[in-house]
Amino acid sequence: MRYYLIAGEASGDLHGSNLIKQILVIDTNATIRAWGGDMMETAGATLVKHYRDLAFMGFIEVIKHLGTILKNIKFCKQDILDMAPDVLVLIDYPGFNMRIAEWAKKQGIKILWYISPQVWAWKANRVEKLKRDVDVMLVILPFEVDFYKKRKVTVQYVGHPLIEVIEKEKLQAPLQSISNKPIIALLPGSRKQEIQQKLPVMLQMVKHFPDHQFVIAQAPSMPDEVYYEWIKDEPILLVKNQTYSLLKQAKAALVTSGTATLETALFGVPQVVCYRGNPISYWLAKKLIHIKYISLVNLIMDKPVIKELIQNELNEATLKYELMQLLKEGDYRDTMLQDYKALWHLLGDQSASTLTAEAVIRLAHTTKA
Repeated sequence: MRYYLIAGEASGDLHGSNLIKQILVIDTNATIRAWGGDMMETAGATLVKHYRDLAFMGFIEVIKHLGTILKNIKFCKQDILDMAPDVLVLIDYPGFNMRIAEWAKKQGIKILWYISPQVWAWKANRVEKLKRDVDVMLVILPFEVDFYKKRKVTVQYVGHPLIEVIEKEKLQAPLQSISNKPIIALLPGSRKQEIQQKLPVMLQMVKHFPDHQFVIAQAPSMPDEVYYEWIKDEPILLVKNQTYSLLKQAKAALVTSGTATLETALFGVPQVVCYRGNPISYWLAKKLIHIKYISLVNLIMDKPVIKELIQNELNEATLKYELMQLLKEGDYRDTMLQDYKALWHLLGDQSASTLTAEAVIRLAHTTKA
């Protein structure tokens, strides 16, 4: 069978790679083309476009790069037609993938969406588009099942793919001992725009906590120069392709919003969420998106498990105070760690990649009505 996968960021590359491995276990003759990253290519896909060429964050940034985005969409459509896949698998990345889904549906291509876009935070008409265009929606957050069932969307809960990834990782020793000092991990994001917005204020903490070693988790697609622009002569370590090894050794972490907050929680590392974006993009987002929290941890638990510092709240004084609370032994830290255990239990112990691969192959063998 022929499978075409589209992921547009680092987390999609990770989960897409594990899905590809499981597809190839079940369908040993599978042909797979993908938009994603190095991990999906290593897993066995022919890589068409790398996600580092696709990542434009925020309303203003998307408008600025609209020409490039439209060219990518046109190229993607033609590449899908040339392959004629038995199933098109869309992995998160809604801005791009929703447009591809609408087009692919008209071509009679079977579509499975793995890792739902956050439509529960958006306008309802986007849910209707998914219902119209997507054959099967595979979700990884427990509350998403009821959300889709109420709207009569074909949905299956497969568990969260990070559970199986981190479960395996916890059994491995860290790649190396990073420092003799207690470590504070900095996870400023995977896009250049994110790093430039958040890393400078994170680095202001170095002078306040001289007895700790600050270590930056470098995004796989980002060159060293992006970080050295801000590190300069500070006693900061930069590690690449060692984020999980870093989290296994960290006492606390400063983390940008997104999947990294969930990864940090599942490794049991107390954290502060740091978010700062383009002011206009943030203002527009607040008008369009209606959710109580920006971090996945708080959204899943439906309560403020971790502190979120957003826009102007992300400043030197406030971040210093919150980091001090994390580093203290006591109720604040202990309560967070207990909530992390409840989070792990809530996400379950299913193999998301295996269940998703089975669903993909099942759809490939289904005759279209």
